[in-house]
Parts: sequence; structure tokens; C-alpha cells
Amino acid sequence: MNQEHIRNFCIIAHIDHGKSTLADRFLELTGTVEKRRMHEQYLDTMELEQERGITIKLQPVRMRYTLAGQDYILNLIDTPGHVDFTYEVSRALAACEGAVLLVDATQGIQAQTLANLHLAQAQNLVIIPAINKVDLVNAEPERVAEEISTLLNFPRQDILMLSAKTGNGVEALLAAVIKHFPSPQGREGAPGRALVFDSSYDTHRGVVAYVRVVDGEFLVQAPIRLLGAKSETHILELGHFLPNFQKAKTLRVGEVGYLVTDFREVSKVKVGDTIAGASGTVEPLPGYREVKPMVYASFFPENGGDYPKLRDAIGKLKLSDAALTYEPVTVPAIGTGFRCGFLGLLHLDIVQERLFRASNLDMVVTAPTVEYRVKLRAGQELAVHSAAELPDPSHIETMFEPWANVEVMTPAKFLGGILELLTARRGLQKNVEYLSEHRVLVSFEIPLANLIVDFYDKLKSTSSGYASMNYEFLEFRSSELVKLEILVAGERVEAFSNIVFRPDAERFGREILFKLKSLIPRHQFAIALQAAIGGSIVARETISPFRKDVTAGLYGGDDSRKRKVLEKQKKGKKRLKQFGRVSIPAETFIEVFKR
Repeated sequence: MNQEHIRNFCIIAHIDHGKSTLADRFLELTGTVEKRRMHEQYLDTMELEQERGITIKLQPVRMRYTLAGQDYILNLIDTPGHVDFTYEVSRALAACEGAVLLVDATQGIQAQTLANLHLAQAQNLVIIPAINKVDLVNAEPERVAEEISTLLNFPRQDILMLSAKTGNGVEALLAAVIKHFPSPQGREGAPGRALVFDSSYDTHRGVVAYVRVVDGEFLVQAPIRLLGAKSETHILELGHFLPNFQKAKTLRVGEVGYLVTDFREVSKVKVGDTIAGASGTVEPLPGYREVKPMVYASFFPENGGDYPKLRDAIGKLKLSDAALTYEPVTVPAIGTGFRCGFLGLLHLDIVQERLFRASNLDMVVTAPTVEYRVKLRAGQELAVHSAAELPDPSHIETMFEPWANVEVMTPAKFLGGILELLTARRGLQKNVEYLSEHRVLVSFEIPLANLIVDFYDKLKSTSSGYASMNYEFLEFRSSELVKLEILVAGERVEAFSNIVFRPDAERFGREILFKLKSLIPRHQFAIALQAAIGGSIVARETISPFRKDVTAGLYGGDDSRKRKVLEKQKKGKKRLKQFGRVSIPAETFIEVFKR
């Protein structure tokens, strides 16, 4: 089909504003999926997506639609809405010319609505604003339309009203997509050039690249080059997403489709790379910015012999999740595993679940941490992910911690509680903007370590579930950070050390000691648990010893007999404490490390 009759677009919105339901109506209306095969969240192909009711992976689909007697091809890319999957959204936007901005008529503009809109505008995409769920009893479409018009500068008459659930207004939206979104631009006779915006791994066929063809065309069995990876192969199969793979003979300029390569190594096809034909000089496409992990956690197999299985599972998962980063790491107390980088806690949670389902391994997942920077007196700068990696304090000049820029959208009545929460987490308030009489946008900066643990849960609790949040990495700032060490019976246990903010050290130390007190088994002698910064102890707990009742066999007589026996026991305990060793079970390390 002529590229003038192709439209490439995606749907962007805050989580749970109805993207997947709208995609379902598109599939029904265009006849892409038969009614008997149709089910809710049809494009959410992962079992995990169906269970949780959220979109995790971007999903392309090709639809045919006839308007005013003319046939059109509509390539839709369904995108996630959660802040942790922003990288998926940015990759989808690079393969499109337009985006439908969907807003819930009951909730209005949320934090992620603004974030996704800014991403689309940065790619110079044409935006169509649409208000969904207008059929609900508590819907306020006029108020939300006023918000969109005032805040986002869209003319009121351009905002479409629809209900993705009932299908009302969806045809008008499809017509607007064809009318307002531009057709893809590209040179038909030029050498083939395509952008890899996603990929997957097939056990039988190898690596499958999801591409948007920018110039020329690609044919089955034709040789191709990956310009970034500097590797060559040929196309075993190509086709379109309907939404399942549908074979075709060619992929032409402006089309979205898949290429089955001959590669067996997942690292050969990187998201953002440019695929070109075998001949001709071709300029690589801009690709994508390198993703910056926000949160780090380590994965270890409970059985050390399962390390190869975990390595293979992470490698395959990395192919379909470009935001995931990983590197091998060894912790003497646990074994060998992988330190992985994530965009947030939900991303970590999803990866953990996907890994478990893919490999069926029992894993130990450490508590989430952030990356710190250390400037040495000698001038070098180091990236540090755990206290064990910290150099000697005498060599450290300054330590830096990551800060994030956060926007919280909330009903005005919860503003006081949210500001209290921010202050308690060392947040610096930047701006409070009243979007309307009842809605407030709070902007602030906060240390990333204070954001990743349970801030989102506390925010939802404080606002009765109504507040929404979006955040992005800001910069590294110098901070009063210290290494908190844990001593068990006077011996430093490096595995329990942490990097903490100095004023929080005592509280954090008490929390760890309280946990250890319940995990380390009692011995025949008292065990001192201490939290220390350098040479100074900031917290202490004591595990009481077992004590045999040595006076049980004494009856009557002088009290001095009892005292004599107890004194003898006391001396024995003292000698045990001096020469006895504390055995810490492996399970204790695992429990302390665990999320």
C-alpha cells in the first residue's frame, strides 16, 4: 500500500486510564480480531499483564480501516502507563508520527499524563487529546476538558469524548487519527533502513527484531547489516503484527513489522540499532538514549549450581526489556549472582516475577539500593553500589547521593499530609501549583534512596489513594553519608554494612540489630550486637544466652552452696564468651539481604 495511506500512532496515558480497553475497541472496529477470539486486554499478551491488569510491554498491531471509500493501514503501538516503564513509551514514540493522549473523565490529568505528553512533544508528534470513561456516573468530562484546555493548551473543540468500554465515540477517534496524523515520510527507492524498537527471542527461530522501516524495503532471505552491533545476517522471515506474527513477502517504507534473524545470541540485536540492506552507504538512525537505572538489586540462585540457568534467563529477559541492566556479582555470604539495574520498584517486582516464571528458580533478591559516587583525595571518582565497595574512609574526600525531581498530583485536601511526608523524607519543596480549586501539583526534590523504599505506598495511604506521582533522575549531590558497620560479638560482619545518611544512622542501625536479634540463634554465652560508625557505637542489642538451672539438684542447706555453684557457672560462661565463636546461619544473611 502507498505510504500516504499508512498511519503509525500510539496511545499514551496515566496507568488505568483505559489504554488497553481502547485498543480492544480498535481491534473490534477494524475487524483485526474476530469477535469469538476477543477478550479483555487483548494486546496484553503476558500472563502477568492479564493478572495485574497493567500493561508492561509495548505491543504493536497492524489494522486495516476504510474511511470514505479509501483503505488505510493503521499501525498501533499500545504502551504502558506506569512511571517505571517510561523507557518502553519513549521507544514506541520514536516509531510513530502521532499519539492519542487519553485522560480518565473521573480522575482528570495525572502526573504520568503530563510526563508522557512531554515525551511525545519532545519527539515532535501530533497529539490528539481524548477523554475516556464519559459513560460513568461520577464522570466529569467538562471539568476534565477545561483542565486539558487550560493546562495543556489544546483548543476545547479538538478534545474528543468517548467511552472505550461501550465503543461510543471510538469511530470518531479513528477518523481523527486518519485526518490529523501525518503519513510516514521516507524514500522508497533508497537502500533499506529500519529502526529496531523492540525484540524477542524464539527458541526455534532465534532473535526476532521489531522494526519500523524508515527507507526502502526488506525482502525474505535478503542479507542485512546491524550498524551498531557491526554484525551481518540474513532475513529468515518477515511480516506484520495482526497482532500475532503474519508472514509477508516484503516490508516497505513506513511499515511496522518484524524480521526473524539468524542470530542465536541475544546481545547481537540491540534495541535502538539500525538495520540496513547489505549494499549501499547508510547513515545510522539516532536510536535511543542509554537508559539510566534508578534502583539496583542483586539476584542470587538459592542453589549455587543453578547459576548458569539464572544467567541464561536474565540474558533472554534483557532482550525483551531494554531498560534492564545486569552484571555478575559475588557476595561471600550468599554466592555468585547478578546485580541488576531497574527503573523503579515496580520494574524490579515485574522482572523478579518474570525471571521466576521463565526459569522456575528459587532466588534470593536483595533489598533495593541506589548508586552513590565517591570522590577520592587522589582525584578519582568511583561509582559505588554497596558499603562493601567503599574505599578506606581516610581516602574519601566527598560522597555524593542521587537526587530525583518529583511531581505529585493530589486533591487539595491532602496537601498538608503530603508536605509532612516530604519533609520527613528530606524533600525540598520547589513549587505548589493550584491547577483548580480542588487539584494541586506539588514539585519537589528528594534523595532517591528515600523515594524508592516505601514512599509510593505512604503517598497512597496519606492521600487515600488519590495522589499520583512521576519522578526522574536529577543529579548527584554531596551529602553527609557514612558507612554503618555491624559488629557481632565484637567482630565486624562486612555483609551487613550499609551506606546511610549520618542523622539517620542510629535509627537504621537499631532496625538492623532488632532484626538480627530475632534471626541469630542463642548460644551458651551472651552475644553483643552493635552498630558502629568508624570507632563509635551508635546502637546495641544483646542476645541472651542459654542458661542451665545448675541449682535444680540442691535441696536445703546454706544459701552459700547455691552461690558457689552459680559463680562456677558464671566463670564458665565468661570463658566461653572469650573463646567461643558465633555461628551465623546462611539463612540469616538471606533474610537481612531480602527485600
